[in-house]
Amino acid sequence: MIQTLQKPERRQTRTRWILFLLLLIVPALLSAQSTLPSLNLSVGEATEPGEFSLSIQILALLTVLSLAPSILIMMTSFTRLIVVFHFLRAALAAQSTPSNQVLVSLALFITFFIMKPVFNDVYENAWQPLMEEEITQKEALQKARKPIAVFMLNHTREKDLGLFVDLSGEAKPESVDDLPITTIIPAFIISELKTSFQIGFLLYLPMLVIDMIVASLLLSMGMMMLPPIMISMPFKILLFVLVDGWYLIMESLVKGFV
Repeated sequence: MIQTLQKPERRQTRTRWILFLLLLIVPALLSAQSTLPSLNLSVGEATEPGEFSLSIQILALLTVLSLAPSILIMMTSFTRLIVVFHFLRAALAAQSTPSNQVLVSLALFITFFIMKPVFNDVYENAWQPLMEEEITQKEALQKARKPIAVFMLNHTREKDLGLFVDLSGEAKPESVDDLPITTIIPAFIISELKTSFQIGFLLYLPMLVIDMIVASLLLSMGMMMLPPIMISMPFKILLFVLVDGWYLIMESLVKGFV
């Protein structure tokens, strides 16, 4: 009974303190309203050409940073790796093991390993000369485009490339070097998706055989209420460990790009 009487008193005390603090803070804010800082964004006239160039460079840098995840995912080996890893996890029926963070991190570091020669080429022939003011920005973009385009073309099917050349409605280029990057990228993406789905199918086959064997054994034993996945998953993991599955998958994926 005493506790029930003390709770309303505590609430009233807290309410009084809150009102007292508000009475102290609000007048102070109102009196200081004239000294509060303000932020104004305006476009002024550049007095020197360098100021305009610097503004364009900052804008271009922000644009590249916002598009960096898409560039990393769609123009490198990351797409094939992450799709294959998800197929592997589904084939093992491991649900959320390994987690998405582990798979994405693994695919990301393997992507850096595979793309290291391309990144070094871009850095040495495009970025470093641009920083030393030996070439212009346009020349740097052209030199940076070449190794990336060559990498994507080496892993793009001619059928997919011809599809987007026809869909673009433009005249057919005389050589591969004349292909625009906007045509190469979607062709590379669908080629990578097809390749990753083919690898995923091959990963599913042995796991499907184990599921069928376990399901037949359970049916013959009359244990129809027991989920076959619960019994087959340990055997899948055992088979994957015995054949050193991670080693074989990494070897085939990396050699497929190298």
